[in-house]
Amino acid sequence: MKIGEEYILKIEKISNLGAGIARIDGFVVFIENSCPGDILKVQITKLNKNFAAAKILEIIEPSIHRAAPFCPMFRACGACQIQFIDYDYQLELKKQITQDAISTIAGLDIVVRDTIPSPEIKNYRRKIQYPVSRTKNSGRILAGYFKPKSHEIVNIKYCPTQPEICDKIIEFIRQRAFDFGIQGFYEKNHSGDLRHIVIRNSRLNGKNLVVLVVNAEKISDKLRDFAISIYNEFEEVSGVCVNFNSKKTNIILGDKTELIIGEKFIEEKLLNITFNIGANTFFQINPLSAENIFRYVRDYIKNNFDTPTLLDAYAGISTFGICLADVCKNVVSVEEVKESCDMAKIVLQANNITNVEVNNMDAGKFLEKENRKFDVIVIDPPRKGCSQKSLDGVYNLAKDTIIYVSCNPATLARDLKYLSDKGAEIVSVQPFDMFCHTYHVENVAIIKKF
Repeated sequence: MKIGEEYILKIEKISNLGAGIARIDGFVVFIENSCPGDILKVQITKLNKNFAAAKILEIIEPSIHRAAPFCPMFRACGACQIQFIDYDYQLELKKQITQDAISTIAGLDIVVRDTIPSPEIKNYRRKIQYPVSRTKNSGRILAGYFKPKSHEIVNIKYCPTQPEICDKIIEFIRQRAFDFGIQGFYEKNHSGDLRHIVIRNSRLNGKNLVVLVVNAEKISDKLRDFAISIYNEFEEVSGVCVNFNSKKTNIILGDKTELIIGEKFIEEKLLNITFNIGANTFFQINPLSAENIFRYVRDYIKNNFDTPTLLDAYAGISTFGICLADVCKNVVSVEEVKESCDMAKIVLQANNITNVEVNNMDAGKFLEKENRKFDVIVIDPPRKGCSQKSLDGVYNLAKDTIIYVSCNPATLARDLKYLSDKGAEIVSVQPFDMFCHTYHVENVAIIKKF
């Protein structure tokens, strides 16, 4: 096999990063934008000792699961990697991705359940984060998602996975920023003003919190005037904030956010509880699918325990703890971001919930130092999963059950193996479709300690 050689291959399955997998004499070949069942003419573009990559030259026979993408920018934009696959089969693939991770990484004989679909598969995305740049000659502002495997921005004016009002707000910013002397960010020499546009949209009432992420350390008069103009233009905008990020980093939000006008949060409702979501507050981008997850966990606890004690680690704004409080004796939540803890306390007070204790602390350090035992521990770590020290802490503090919520099947499988090796039983793994038309999948694992 050599780079440039052409082959006719059939796609067998999909990888955890959304690429199709075929084989040449048993040797794995990854092919982007392919679907299991496709018969393709491909050309080898990359080759190493473990795998090859190839590009599609011709679709000789399409899979029965191929579908016409509903977004006109699908080919250019890298956000919805598997939108060309019919939705029901997307759900099967997400189950397969999870099953493969559990089997190969964890080496566990667990049958993953069928993926629970998202109640909405269009206009579902309630958090939008667009990087901003500018054209070299005219200085025209560009805002959208990056092209696949690049830092080249696709200037997106319509995205069917997010509410239409977000497109309108971003287009206003794109068109009017120049009038206020606001320049788009130029990554190569770290110049310009506007680095990102972040919008938090409420499914509850349609209101929007707009966050302008700027390459600055203080608010200029032109930036203040521009923020006020956005607020005045749209009745759907409840507030406009400025976030300061002048560091040479890929991290979107800096540490400091300042409200310019209006409200500094939007409201969202889950299981009849209203939550406040700020600029830097972690909250799931798909509220209806998130509600399915919270209901699933709540029902499990209600059906298997009689008012247990519960620890909610990596808690964000304590969403799990707050949603589970009515079926628990008491809840201890742990979150390192102070803004999220402050928001959690506001929500608790507004909903008259008195049995949730909020701790502003790194979850890993809390798990290592805490002495109290809990009937149930819910952990919802970032994509990198948990450290072994954190898992040791979870295992030691759990009396009965650990509920592990994960957005990364690979790190979930790794951590399940570690807990299984310590003697825990992995009872079930339930996938949920939180991120429609992408290869990402959310999972809830129920783990028993004996």
